[in-house]
Amino acid sequence: MQPRKIVILGSTGSIGTQAIDVVDGAPHLFEVVALSAGGGHPELIARQAVHTRARAVGIARGDAAELQQLIDAAAAAAGLRDYRPEIFAGPDASTRIAGIDCDVVLNGITGSIGLAPTLAALASGATLALANKESLIVGGALVKAAAAEGQIVPVDSEHSAIAQCLRSGTGAEVEKLILTASGGPFRGRTREQLHNVTPAEALAHPTWDMGLMVTTNSASLVNKGLEVIEAHLLFDVPLDRIEVVVHPQSVVHSMVQFVDGSIIAQASPPDMRLPIALGLGWPDRVPRAAQACDWSQATSWTFEPLDSVAFPAVDLAKDAAKQGSTFPAVFNAANEEAVQAFHAGRIRFTDIVDTVESILSEHSGSSELTVDSVLEAETWARTRTHDRLASSTL
Repeated sequence: MQPRKIVILGSTGSIGTQAIDVVDGAPHLFEVVALSAGGGHPELIARQAVHTRARAVGIARGDAAELQQLIDAAAAAAGLRDYRPEIFAGPDASTRIAGIDCDVVLNGITGSIGLAPTLAALASGATLALANKESLIVGGALVKAAAAEGQIVPVDSEHSAIAQCLRSGTGAEVEKLILTASGGPFRGRTREQLHNVTPAEALAHPTWDMGLMVTTNSASLVNKGLEVIEAHLLFDVPLDRIEVVVHPQSVVHSMVQFVDGSIIAQASPPDMRLPIALGLGWPDRVPRAAQACDWSQATSWTFEPLDSVAFPAVDLAKDAAKQGSTFPAVFNAANEEAVQAFHAGRIRFTDIVDTVESILSEHSGSSELTVDSVLEAETWARTRTHDRLASSTL
């Protein structure tokens, strides 16, 4: 059997680098044929290209000739002669890379800029291993209409867990989806105690190693709100049948409750290589993709209800999803601008979600969901949020 041909979008990020680890561990199953990245780490993507022998490489920011020089240098250092991949440079590089002939496109881009590559991957007919939740959230019905049945395979650990648990019953037997949340660095604090937390504290996640935006979103539970919307869209379960429970050990990644009261959970030590491997190999599992739980050691797993007063982001995300249209896009864009303002020291931590709520209240939605209407709504939300917070001082 030939290895599956894999395209990795966002190859220099956390998801992308771990995906290459998965491929390295199973070269008989996977072959990387193309890579793309934003361009912030050109030396790294050059080394990745040489390491994987990718046939095409793309960067959103940077010059094609300069990237080729870096690839030439990395190839020479590796003793590889005559390696000349096709290079794409510019804002549409990842979208063009996503359309390359392959079996699986792993979209590990961060942010709603992943929407166009997501649509390109779906149009190509490849399986889309989706780690870029924002493209599904802001694209909503647009993405779902472009996808064939079973074409999207989730890579977020929570949604990968749900997909695994759903194998235990039929869709008609599903009562509820239960997403677990670590609670982040501020678990157990009241809203009043959150007013003066610092950016450094918000980035001190107890479990996962992520970038600035995702880590901050995990601290505010905005990320969990986005995941609720994603679960609703991926699995066609109504929002009022999706629940969030706090599980600080991050070993149970999510659960499905069935109509007879049975709850099926997926558990494994926190390691994104497992859901990445499943995304690449679905529906087959990749042997030894990650370590299993060690039952020779005593351990305890705890679960707590979500404090929606201290962390209102989940309820706010549900409200945005119920309104549909471009409201989820505005939720996401306003949050990204507010997070940047928080890290710039202009607003308090609790102002992030409060600002998102205020911007949503001003939005009127779009009569038709298209790529252009999504981009227009995002631009409006970013501008409105930026203008409101530009003069903010603590």
